[in-house]
Amino acid sequence: MEVKVLVVFVLSFLSCAPVEQHGKVIKVVDGDTFDIIEANTTTRIRLFGIDSPERGQAFNKRAKAFTDSLVAGKQIRIVVRNRDRYGRTVGDAYLADGTHVNAEIVKAGFAWQFTRYSTDPEIAAMERIARNKRLGLWQDDHAVPPWEFRKGKRQ
Repeated sequence: MEVKVLVVFVLSFLSCAPVEQHGKVIKVVDGDTFDIIEANTTTRIRLFGIDSPERGQAFNKRAKAFTDSLVAGKQIRIVVRNRDRYGRTVGDAYLADGTHVNAEIVKAGFAWQFTRYSTDPEIAAMERIARNKRLGLWQDDHAVPPWEFRKGKRQ
C-alpha cells in the first residue's frame, strides 16, 4: 500500500514540474515567433502573453528586427505553457544569462501584453512604461493591437 501512495505522489509531483525545451534560435519569424533547433529537430516557438505587430502593420519589421537582435543564433530555454491551434509551442523564453525574452520585447515597446492570455502585472507595468516613454510602436498615437488588426482582416 505504501508503495502505491509513493508512486502516486511522485507522478503527481512530476506532472507539476514545468516542461522545458532548449535549442538554438535559427530563424526569427516575427516579433513574437521564432524557430529553434535541438538534436536535428526544429520547433516553432510563439512567445506567451505578448503580441507583436503583424505583417502589414506599422512597426512589424522593427519588432522582428528587435527580436532578431535579441535571440538570433543564441541558445535559449523555453518554459512551455501549451501548444496553440497552429501546433506552435507557446512559452516563456530565457537567454543563457536569465533574460526573459518576452518581457524584453514588451519593455522595448515592440509588443503588447496579450491580456486575453496573460495577466502578469510585471509585463503590464513594462508596457505602461514603454507607452509613457513612447518607445517602439508607442511612437504611433494610433497603434492598433494585433488582435484587432487580425479581426479586421477576417471581416
